[in-house]
Amino acid sequence: MEKEAAYLKGLSDPIRLRLAVLLAARGELCVCTLSGALRQPQYKISRHLSILRNQGLVEVRRQGTWKYYRLRPPADRIEKSLQNCLTDCFQTHPTVRQDLQRIDQAQCASKKSRKSSGKQKQP
Repeated sequence: MEKEAAYLKGLSDPIRLRLAVLLAARGELCVCTLSGALRQPQYKISRHLSILRNQGLVEVRRQGTWKYYRLRPPADRIEKSLQNCLTDCFQTHPTVRQDLQRIDQAQCASKKSRKSSGKQKQP
């Protein structure tokens, strides 16, 4: 029961719970995207992600100066059920819906920016 309690303890903070829900819903995301979605400073998001990492809930991948986080694959049936709940149970929560909307808007703006910069480079 210690492992399960540690897993749940990692989710016991509202910000960490929101982060886990977003990672469950969108997969791998960078700190900057998560920071924008939650409207929290990057240092605060990084601190909470560090706690989730220490509790074994997330993994990190470094690409240059960027860090990308994702939920760790579930180790057992309980973790799988909890991750499914993160994906399914919270999708209609108003706060989560706003967070997901901000992620979608940021990704859409990023794609538009890349397209417009690509058009400028063409002769």
